[in-house]
Amino acid sequence: MTPAIEVRNLRFSYHDQKTALDGVSFSVAEGECVALVGPNGAGKSTLLQHLNGLLPEKFGPDPAVAIFGRPVSVESLEETHRKVGFLFQDSDDQLFCPTVYEDVAFGPQQFGGDGREISRIVRESLAKVGLEGFADRIPHHLSAGEKQRVCLAGILACEPSILVLDEPTSDLDPRSKRGLVALLKSLPVTKVIASHDLELVVQLCPRTILLDGGRVVADGATMRLLADEELMLRHGLEKPHSLQHLHPHGGG
Repeated sequence: MTPAIEVRNLRFSYHDQKTALDGVSFSVAEGECVALVGPNGAGKSTLLQHLNGLLPEKFGPDPAVAIFGRPVSVESLEETHRKVGFLFQDSDDQLFCPTVYEDVAFGPQQFGGDGREISRIVRESLAKVGLEGFADRIPHHLSAGEKQRVCLAGILACEPSILVLDEPTSDLDPRSKRGLVALLKSLPVTKVIASHDLELVVQLCPRTILLDGGRVVADGATMRLLADEELMLRHGLEKPHSLQHLHPHGGG
């Protein structure tokens, strides 16, 4: 079966020539929920931005990323943006309209929906994220958790097949975080989640990819990977508290 995401030998350097990604390869099956973990500067955000065509700035002749078998290129960019919903780490980077309604409606308008259809989509998307009655609110007056849910509603309004989330719990209080976990569990789409919050990873993602220095250093079952204290410490991470009783090769 064609994977939802396929990355083959992805290399990328920023303008200062610093190598951000150094031959990254992996694939994600349709419906999988995969975590991307690693220390600061590992290349996680850079990798995520390649998954929906935000990077590279210029596409070469041999694309390293394919979405449902179609290479991400200039020709497929609009389709890629539609299929891959991207949640930025900072909600304020994603909210730019005067009202919640306009922010959520922005994507469907770009794809040419009519007024009545867009109104229905906005209403349903806000309901999915628990923000019924928020359509006329001003985004920048909302709490961090509410802003993030508006961003998610805007993504869901475009009906993506894949969700890519960059540090989705970084600004959230415990209650907002619980709400986000429940929401993400309820969405039957393919998900790739970059996070320093390893408890979130344990709750949501059966599989984890560990990135360090722009390379994949481990890829496997979340419980086994994150319970390996030596591996975690070697790459600037800590074994999650919920897995303290586990040894890396199973057993209690």
